[in-house]
Amino acid sequence: MWGVSYDGWNDDLDFVSDAYDWRDEFGCWVDYFLSLKGNEFFCQVEEDYLHDNFNLTGLVSQIPYYDFALDLICDIENNEDFTDEHLEMIEHDAEVLYGLIHARYILSNRGLYAMMEKFRHHDFGSCPRILCHHQSLLPVGLTEVREKQSVKLYCGQCKDVYKCKSSRHDNIDGAYFGTTFPHLFFLVFPELQPKDNKQSYLPRVFGFRLHPSSHQRSLEAAQRLKEAQRLKEAQRGKHGKRK
Repeated sequence: MWGVSYDGWNDDLDFVSDAYDWRDEFGCWVDYFLSLKGNEFFCQVEEDYLHDNFNLTGLVSQIPYYDFALDLICDIENNEDFTDEHLEMIEHDAEVLYGLIHARYILSNRGLYAMMEKFRHHDFGSCPRILCHHQSLLPVGLTEVREKQSVKLYCGQCKDVYKCKSSRHDNIDGAYFGTTFPHLFFLVFPELQPKDNKQSYLPRVFGFRLHPSSHQRSLEAAQRLKEAQRLKEAQRGKHGKRK
């Protein structure tokens, strides 16, 4: 029987058999998982996608408690008596398995449409860059390898990636979204791709634009001044010795 006590993604897991049954409140494990703080970026993977073995190819070798974890995700009742330790490991594997399945699902047609709705509602937040004018963001991974990088956010306007605003997303693995998703998203939905915006911040001093070579010229001038001061001090030293 699946009985757990879980306060959120960022908290320590404390599984107590029969202490709490998420079915009473959520009805299915996926709804329960998506309700946890920090999991707002995930969309709901459709049930028939979860039951298609083709979509899960290769995942069994990555998940120690694969069968039990998949049963938990698919709400298949299991009458085995698990120890608290086993419940904890199964729940952890279910979260990892769902994340890996999610990375594949959001590249499918249905998954892209599910993420489009979240994109339209700014569920992933807006670009912090002022000149992007609150452009809606998309989640992205910097690597396909799990446990290497947390999820980041990609802006289709400035074509840059940003750290998530909330610290609770620091524990969400970027591999659960992958490196392809946001770029495929704009290929499938080109009308959502922001138009090229050449607007960029222009540094000015007293209202005048700085020349691109201004930094190099300032650096050279500072070096010349430093060298002149060094020579001047050396000459003073020579005059002092003569006296």
